[in-house]
Amino acid sequence: MSAAPASATISLTLRVWRQAGPGQPGGFEGHRLERLSTDLSLLEALDLLNDRLLRAGQRPISFEHDCREGICGSCGFLVNGQAHGPQAATSVCQLYLRRFSDGDTLTLEPWRARALPLVADLTVDRGAFDRIIAAGGYCSVNTGSAPEANAILIGRDQAASAFDAATCIGCAACVASCRNASASLFVAAKLAHLGQLPQGQPERSRRARAMVAQMAAEGFGGCSSHLECEAACPKEISADWISWMRRELRGG
Repeated sequence: MSAAPASATISLTLRVWRQAGPGQPGGFEGHRLERLSTDLSLLEALDLLNDRLLRAGQRPISFEHDCREGICGSCGFLVNGQAHGPQAATSVCQLYLRRFSDGDTLTLEPWRARALPLVADLTVDRGAFDRIIAAGGYCSVNTGSAPEANAILIGRDQAASAFDAATCIGCAACVASCRNASASLFVAAKLAHLGQLPQGQPERSRRARAMVAQMAAEGFGGCSSHLECEAACPKEISADWISWMRRELRGG
């Protein structure tokens, strides 16, 4: 099915998971939206739907967002069963209606993972990621006053590799797409970011052990190398970093 042309209009049915809160009953609720500009993003379509719900005195759909530029990681949910939707290397906030066809039904539902409990509707609590970072995803060694910016030379390839890992936005698409609800790609990316830079070396071994232990404590599953995490990642972070993380745990 071909996508609609830019600057056209489109009609869609949004089949949205509705659940007022954890422990509350939930189910899908259908809403028809007519003559939407294909230049709108999916989140903007949800804004229009929420405006309609509010004017009707109904509870708006809960979904999370901040930057709407694909850099904060907060907007993620499943679109027709795919994390962030059908367009590769794209977060939900950058998914435009031109990607869909007139008359399509889009099923929207939250990430499904025990470690990412539901808050309401399409919103989940990603606090587990914060606790993993707090377990060791930082540099805490006291080095005195700030060194001159160019005092520690870092090769271009090394810097580029560290930056590739650092592009992880913590959206949890990797968890939502994994049959085991593993956070291995997220943790591996954070470890590879600091582990490739000079300032990350003093705590490198302790950091790996602490963050992986916290991942397990949060209830995330283990990696079984199906690579769905890599396919779903809006920043296209390589699953090779998971192998790198395993080597870190073995001592390099």
